[in-house]
Amino acid sequence: MYITITAQKLGNNYSQSSADFVGYLEKENQGLEQQEMEPFFNQYGDEISAEEVVKEIDGNTAKLKKKEPKFYSITVSPSKYELRKLQNNSQDLKNYTRELMKDYVASFNREINGRPITIDDIKYFAKIERQRTFKGTDFQIKENQPFATKILQLKTDIRNVQAGRAEGNINRMKKEIDKLERKAPHQQNGKRIVQGMRKEGNQSHIHIIVSRKDASNSVSLSPGSKHKASEVEMHGKNVKRGFDRDAFFTKAEQTFDKTFGYKRNFAETYKARKDFVKNPKLYFAALMKLPANERAMAFKMMTKTGLPIVPSIPVTQAQIALRVFKRLRRGAEVAIKSSSIGI
Repeated sequence: MYITITAQKLGNNYSQSSADFVGYLEKENQGLEQQEMEPFFNQYGDEISAEEVVKEIDGNTAKLKKKEPKFYSITVSPSKYELRKLQNNSQDLKNYTRELMKDYVASFNREINGRPITIDDIKYFAKIERQRTFKGTDFQIKENQPFATKILQLKTDIRNVQAGRAEGNINRMKKEIDKLERKAPHQQNGKRIVQGMRKEGNQSHIHIIVSRKDASNSVSLSPGSKHKASEVEMHGKNVKRGFDRDAFFTKAEQTFDKTFGYKRNFAETYKARKDFVKNPKLYFAALMKLPANERAMAFKMMTKTGLPIVPSIPVTQAQIALRVFKRLRRGAEVAIKSSSIGI
């Protein structure tokens, strides 16, 4: 389960309105018949139009400054292993989203009129998408990049020869391109994986747009807060503040597992992936303690998500630290981006 929380982009990418972002989420509906389209939904409704989403989000921004985010985007990407547990893909994901947003609300250390916030205090809309494309941050793209660079240079050389700006054997360069295409480490359906290529298999995921202001348009609720849980004095009163992302990501996993009877492997847990970044020695020590079958599955999952694998796993923590620490540090940033969990 990979979850990211992103503030509305400001400046040249997105305007002050949510229209551009909502339009982006409508891309898969283009060219489809009405009955084939995937509409927006929220906690209580299933058939919500894009126009209504824009109207509700844009109309819920009271007292927010021009450079403050008006909404947040939450992307929820179940793994292929998790998706296999679903019986009815669309309805199951909708049901899960509604439970997930209860976890989202519970992760705020906030009160409204002296009471904890509830699901009815937030304004959100969600949409299920079924397609994904390879991005520049995916490990397949990064590991194919040296081949892509050489191929691009050879194509440039061919054009220069054809235009008379250089000399060379075009047939030989074309054969070299074919060779590089085949040797690239990551292939899909016999073709080198490139940026923008559609990913095969079940790629269902959820996009959620949630207003920065509460449903009454009077209280600001920011999941981007740097404070997990604290109190601050404002206007002579102690006010609770903060959002606990660790709690949210952990609850999101627990809710999925409970809802669908999913047995989560160590490598899939938020805590394990966080330890991978923060304390690789602890991560591999815990990996070594797993039963053989669970450890084998963990390594299989790690391979699929691009986490670096060491050829032979040493048996002591000291050896672990020595043999993998440098490699982990080099690969951690790229790996975590390609399997983003919002840390």
